[in-house]
Amino acid sequence: PLVFNFQDSISLFYSPLQLQSSCPIGLLPILTSKKSNNKEPTKKTCQSQTLTITKKHANNELNTSLTQALTQKLKSSTHQIKLQMSKCFSFTRAKNRCYRSTFTKSGLKPTTTDLQDGTVMNCWVPNTRTHSKPDLLLIHGLGANGMWQWGDTVRYFTAHFNVYVPDLVFFGDSYTTRPERTESFQAQCLMRVMEANSVGRLSLVGLSYGGFVGYSMAAQFKDVVEKVVICCAGVCMEEKDLKDGVFTVSDVEVAASILVPQKPDKMRELLGYTFFKPPPPHLIPSCLLADFIDIMCTEYVEEKRDLIRAIPKDRKISDIPKITQPTSIIWGQYDQVFPLELGHRLKRQCAPSM
Repeated sequence: PLVFNFQDSISLFYSPLQLQSSCPIGLLPILTSKKSNNKEPTKKTCQSQTLTITKKHANNELNTSLTQALTQKLKSSTHQIKLQMSKCFSFTRAKNRCYRSTFTKSGLKPTTTDLQDGTVMNCWVPNTRTHSKPDLLLIHGLGANGMWQWGDTVRYFTAHFNVYVPDLVFFGDSYTTRPERTESFQAQCLMRVMEANSVGRLSLVGLSYGGFVGYSMAAQFKDVVEKVVICCAGVCMEEKDLKDGVFTVSDVEVAASILVPQKPDKMRELLGYTFFKPPPPHLIPSCLLADFIDIMCTEYVEEKRDLIRAIPKDRKISDIPKITQPTSIIWGQYDQVFPLELGHRLKRQCAPSM
C-alpha cells in the first residue's frame, strides 16, 4: 500500500517591536490675573479667566490631535516594517527552494518541452534513466505545482522507478495559448511529454485533479499506461451531483474561488476543506497565506478556474469510459472535497480491473 503523509508544521515567531518616538509639544502660556480687592471681578479679570479656559481647552485638543497623529504614524510604520520584512524573507520561496533541492538530490532535473502548438510543458525527469526500472508518472492536483505536492514522497519512489513529475498546464512553468480546458487535453499534453522523453510504457499516480487526468490517460492510451493509482479524485461525479447536495459546496463558481484562492480568508477556507484536522485559523498569520497566494496563485487565475468549471460540465457516468488496467484507489474517509461516495462509484466503474 502507498502511504501519503502531507504535513507541514509552520512556526512563525514575532519579536516585540519597540518603537520609540519623541515629539516636543509646545505649551501655551496660561494667563492669570492679579488678585483684586474688589468683591466683583473686573471686566479685565473676567476676560482673562475666559481666555485661560479657552487656552486650556485648545491645549487639550492639541494634545489629543498629536496623540492620534502619533498613534497613526506608529501603525503606519509597523505596517511598512512588516511589508519590508515580507520582501526580505518569503517562506514560500524558501520552501520552494527546499523542494527543488529535494528533487535534485533525488536524481531528477527540470526540463521544458515545447509541444509546438502554443503549449509548453515543464517536467522533472531522471538525470539518468535506468532501463531496468519501470517508469512512473506522478500527476499533481490543484495547488502550486508538482514539487509542492510530491516533494515529501518523491525520494521514496526514485529508489524503485524512473520518476517523472510534470507541471500540468497553467501550473508551475507549464502553459498553453490553446482554448482547451478539459482533463482529456491535459492527458494528451502529458502523453506528448512522455513521448518526448522516450517513455513507451508507464504506470501513473494521480492525486485529486491529477486523478482525473490520469484516468483520462489510461482511457486514451491503453497500450502505454500499465497500472493506475487514483487518489481521492471524483472521476465518477456527475453535473447533477452539485444540485443534489453530494458536495459540501454546491456552486461551481464558489468552489472555483476557494480552490484558486486570492485572499487569505479563502485560503483558510480551503485549508478547512482539505485537512482532516485543520490548524486553528487564528494561528496562521495572514502575511504567510498572502505570501503563498502572491507567489503561487496569482498567475493564470481564470484559466485554472476554467479547468474547475470544465470538470462537471455535462458530466454523466454513462459517458465515462471504463479502464481495463490494474487499478488501485486511495481515498480519505472524511474527504470534504470529493466525498467517499465518489470513491465507491469509481470502484464500481473499475470493478473488472480492481
